[in-house]
Amino acid sequence: MSPPKDTETPSQTVVLLLADIAPAHRLWGWSRLVKGTAALNQTPGLLFSKILGSGYEGGFGLKPSASRQGVFGLFNSAAAAAYFLNRSDEVAAYRERSSELLTITLQTYACRGTWDGQALDVATRTPETGPIAALTRASIRPPKARAFWRYAPASQTALESSAGCQLAVGLGEAPLIRQATFTVWDSVDAMNAYARTGPHLEAIQVAHQKRYFAESMFARFTPIHMNGVWRGKQYA
Repeated sequence: MSPPKDTETPSQTVVLLLADIAPAHRLWGWSRLVKGTAALNQTPGLLFSKILGSGYEGGFGLKPSASRQGVFGLFNSAAAAAYFLNRSDEVAAYRERSSELLTITLQTYACRGTWDGQALDVATRTPETGPIAALTRASIRPPKARAFWRYAPASQTALESSAGCQLAVGLGEAPLIRQATFTVWDSVDAMNAYARTGPHLEAIQVAHQKRYFAESMFARFTPIHMNGVWRGKQYA
């Protein structure tokens, strides 16, 4: 069955699904990571996707989580994204097997860089008010991984204590070298107060100066819809 068509000009829409797999279904959860995006290949309107692991308790450290993971999908329209969330077998399977599940629908208002060669089209205007969301992801050059991770703990501590941060999650395709951070903020000012000061600013400056990244993407979004629970917090 095909998804319904948008009544307006289609705009790229991003979906991020965050799940904490229930203990009885951990083997199924690990199989999602092993199989990657194969189960999503026939999804209508899907342009790009990733199955992502997470750090311990959904954080940013080197210790992986045994249960928390994410699904990132870029769709050619809002209708295709809604169809995926409401009608796809893959999302239904996550709902049935997760003790917590949060889905977020977003449209990009700024993007610099690529993810495996894929850029995100700007689909909406820069918002005048919050909330806003951000995705920072990088492929770290293997010889630079140890040096890069020296900066991570201080940056993580600063993020977790930052005023105006509604949600922060560490995600990754591969341990140590393919990492991403997704955050939701009250406002652009709150995000900039973290990104342009302190340990995070130092880490980014050093990463660029010493060419830690083989590829990187810095994207900003307007959240269209958030629904579910993550790390015990209800989002609606």
